[in-house]
Amino acid sequence: MSDALSAATNADYVPQQVAVVQHCAGTDVEKNLTTLETLSRQAASEGAGVICWAEAFAYLGRHAGKQEILEPLPAGGPILRRCQNLARTLGCELLLGGFHEAMPDDSGRCYNTSVYLDAAGEIQAMYRKIHLFDVNITDGPSLQESKQTAPGETAVTTQTPFGILGLTVCYDVRFPALYQRLVQLGAVALAVPSAFTATTGAMHWHALLRARAIECQSYVIAPAQHGQHSKHRASYGHSLIIDPWGKVLAELPDGDGYVIATVDGAQAAQVRAEIPSLSNQRPFA
Repeated sequence: MSDALSAATNADYVPQQVAVVQHCAGTDVEKNLTTLETLSRQAASEGAGVICWAEAFAYLGRHAGKQEILEPLPAGGPILRRCQNLARTLGCELLLGGFHEAMPDDSGRCYNTSVYLDAAGEIQAMYRKIHLFDVNITDGPSLQESKQTAPGETAVTTQTPFGILGLTVCYDVRFPALYQRLVQLGAVALAVPSAFTATTGAMHWHALLRARAIECQSYVIAPAQHGQHSKHRASYGHSLIIDPWGKVLAELPDGDGYVIATVDGAQAAQVRAEIPSLSNQRPFA
């Protein structure tokens, strides 16, 4: 068990209402952001203090259109400023699940970056997606994310009211070593904002997310895209919040909307004390 994990006490955790927001993004940035703002205001009015958006929240379409809206981080541009203003207006912390970040070499490629804003709208953490979605599924999607997107290299956590949150994005969920590393860094919750394809989602979404929650004894917070984005691209939906036992606390199967659940790092600590599988791990040849 990491020093960060073992040193945490219940006094370090404040239960927090967390919302996962679900929508169906297309190529109209204004429409996408307006939908998210409306849903986030509603979630905040119901008590959500942390609001989480899905991967590719501002734009989901061809790379040529994406190139037109890329913004450098942390400086940002109109999309980031609009998100920062929303966080300040609502007084909520905001996870921008997948931000289209310009690369410094101005190559037209980008990073797929999860950005965590505090309630003052300030950037607290940025995680660049490490594992890129390069697949060719028979009778399913054929996608090569690495063709236009560069991978990140670093595991990232951030402090939240409910404890330390580990940041990941979508396809990362298939690589459990990343989540184990985030727990070593003290995470009691793991964010998995996604635009999970309808084909793979129907088979793997719930199983993978519950597995990460159970083996990491952590909350999993997974806002998702849903619906038909274009002729050849559809997302599975089923935004979820899962507790450290692997129990689904909240789920939105389909449609635009949000669900809210309480996230409390003290519960993760209790589960880890009762079944100390994280500290019982042993080296092996």
